[in-house]
Amino acid sequence: MGTTTKKTASKTEKASKNGAVKKNGTAKSNGTITGSYLHEALQEHFGFKGFKGNQEAIIKSLLSGKDTFVIKPTGGGKSLCYQLPAMISEGVAIIVSPLIALMKNQVDLVRSYSSKDDVAHFLNSTLSKKEIREVQEDLLTGRTKMLYVAPETLTKQENLEFFAELKISFFAVDEAHCISEWGHDFRPEYRRLREMMTQINPDIPVIALTATATPKVQSDIIKNLDLRDPSVYISSFNRPNLYYEIQPKIKKDITIKNIVRFIVQMKGRSGIIYTLNRKTTEELADMLMANGIKAVAYHAGLDSKLRAERQDLFLNEDVQVIVATIAFGMGIDKPDIRFVIHYNIPKSIENYYQETGRAGRDGLEGKCILYYSHKDVAKLEHLMRDKPLSEREVGAQLINETVAYAESGVCRRKVLMSYFGEEYTDKNCGECDNCLHPKEEIEAKDNAVKVLKTVKALDERFATDYTVNIIIGRLTPNISMFRHEGMAEFGIGKDEPDHYWSTLIRQLLLSGLLSKEIEDYGVLKITKAGEAFAKKPKSFKIILNNLYEEANADDDEGAENPTGTAATDEKLFEMLKELRQKEAKKKALPPFVIFLETSLQDMATLYPTTLQELEKCSGVSKGKALRYGKPFIEMVARYVQENNIERPDDFVMKSVVNKSGNKVYIIQQTDKKIPLETIAKNKSWRMDEMLEEMETIAASGTKLNLDYAIDEMLDEHEQDEILDYFKSCETSSLQVAQEELSDGNYTWEQLKIMRIKFLAQYGM
Repeated sequence: MGTTTKKTASKTEKASKNGAVKKNGTAKSNGTITGSYLHEALQEHFGFKGFKGNQEAIIKSLLSGKDTFVIKPTGGGKSLCYQLPAMISEGVAIIVSPLIALMKNQVDLVRSYSSKDDVAHFLNSTLSKKEIREVQEDLLTGRTKMLYVAPETLTKQENLEFFAELKISFFAVDEAHCISEWGHDFRPEYRRLREMMTQINPDIPVIALTATATPKVQSDIIKNLDLRDPSVYISSFNRPNLYYEIQPKIKKDITIKNIVRFIVQMKGRSGIIYTLNRKTTEELADMLMANGIKAVAYHAGLDSKLRAERQDLFLNEDVQVIVATIAFGMGIDKPDIRFVIHYNIPKSIENYYQETGRAGRDGLEGKCILYYSHKDVAKLEHLMRDKPLSEREVGAQLINETVAYAESGVCRRKVLMSYFGEEYTDKNCGECDNCLHPKEEIEAKDNAVKVLKTVKALDERFATDYTVNIIIGRLTPNISMFRHEGMAEFGIGKDEPDHYWSTLIRQLLLSGLLSKEIEDYGVLKITKAGEAFAKKPKSFKIILNNLYEEANADDDEGAENPTGTAATDEKLFEMLKELRQKEAKKKALPPFVIFLETSLQDMATLYPTTLQELEKCSGVSKGKALRYGKPFIEMVARYVQENNIERPDDFVMKSVVNKSGNKVYIIQQTDKKIPLETIAKNKSWRMDEMLEEMETIAASGTKLNLDYAIDEMLDEHEQDEILDYFKSCETSSLQVAQEELSDGNYTWEQLKIMRIKFLAQYGM
């Protein structure tokens, strides 16, 4: 849909004079563009047979010299709305783009449709002086039809003066929401764009484009860009092929395991995982790689060359998943992304909508899963503490709107479209978790009164966490310091868990019965509506939605990776030990060379019945599984069938700790011949812990050269004696080895390190 208003004659004449359309006989003589001409141009320059949605109307508006405002969701074909006009107009179009990576991507794409590289250029801080001169030469000769610039490029006076001498067809402002402080990627430099465009040429038409803009942001864009009586085109925000789901973010290891399992089930289809910090991108990428999923991390802490390389790996499908901060994705032209996962709650609905919009741009399946926790919300709020008051006010509102979406029990599509000012009339979209699995509302009137009563008793001076601790009766040092354990409200809600009260407080905030103090950020205040409710309570229903952490949920940072919590099947473990003994005798090898006991314990816990599953066990490499594994998985399979065992999980996740953390560290340090005591000390390990780690590495087939350390602990005769013993021993017990060798003169550490050497020499 769109609105069109006639410009004054002088404006149209100026626009025509400044370049509008090439006079090649295919357009009408009065400057009006025919549909047949545009379709021919579309086929010629981009190879498409037809326009998508309202693209043709938008292009006609711009070519007629009108300022044009386009709101078209990701995947709707925004770029073509200025790329085709640029190709068929006289002069060069100046396109303002917020990200350097986006510019390169767009320029590469335009060049791929043309036989000439000089058809499109970008001008930004990454170019050398020589490269800048080459771009300027192409611009002066008129060969370049599109020039992508960062807003910072336009702030330089020499650039403005150079552009003023060029024949400009039009200005395009991409990602126009960046101009608004209510937009999700606010860029102060965008505020000066109108001033800079006017200095270059005040009569050139402007097209502004964005994928996401609330009515408030739309108004802000038109006002700040000073769009003159613009034609406005708003496409529907509904993406019917996308499925939306919110998952509770419980313990970290469980959440990561769920993500890995989901991606394994997606069978090689491309996806993006968004996180809020750099460390988590690295951790998740490592975890995916450890489980056979090709993945890379992407964040602003990487140098630009590495970011570009990783972006290309993803675009070329050399990796399946990119784990990224929000620095990734703007303008990424990959139509077949099948899933977008948010590991942390986004800062705004606009962020969420734009990022999920990168899935299913080809109109086929796209799954959008968001992991939600109150802790993540609290972290976002905490990050705003030191910002100016106005930014905190905006940020608080954006966060609250995102939380309202996450905790809503109604159709998620309806909530999203309503946010952007569009009505969705269907009662059930059939493509979101709330429509497929409706949530039950529970009455919380009495408990809502308890919360309001507690906030009032605390003189409206404390934040959510403190209030919840009072309600459930959890004595903390702060509560003791304020002597609040003596309050009548202390423990008033101990019959419900803390996550229940956190959810209730959040929904009281969303309902306007409570508010958060902006000046002293996070402090709970009772609103006038809340006071009225407390005096005369009425029905207050909430949806718990299971969107809460377990009481002992891990923090994102510092939590260990999962190692499996199921109990070892002792009967199976003993059977596997006997089998190991038999196999060792057949092959004339010590039992521990076949498999370590830790490997057998994993087998008796995880019940692997295929070689691939066997590789998930500690100390079992692919080679070791192929060489020794067949009789072991056959025994496990028989045992499972005969005893009707329910395996703990069809999916067993491999820990990343040994593979990409400790293992690499140990190999690097031993290669440098660093003393073992120093290696252990630097990782805060006990010596026995480190030697166990080393043995697992050696057992899986990786050779460790520990001779430099062994030579300091044992002489040549002692080493030969221990190696000869290991060649013929029938036990894995080092205690037995101590008793049988030299009357117990060897220490556990000496025997352990020699067994590691033996594994390195004879294990594979």
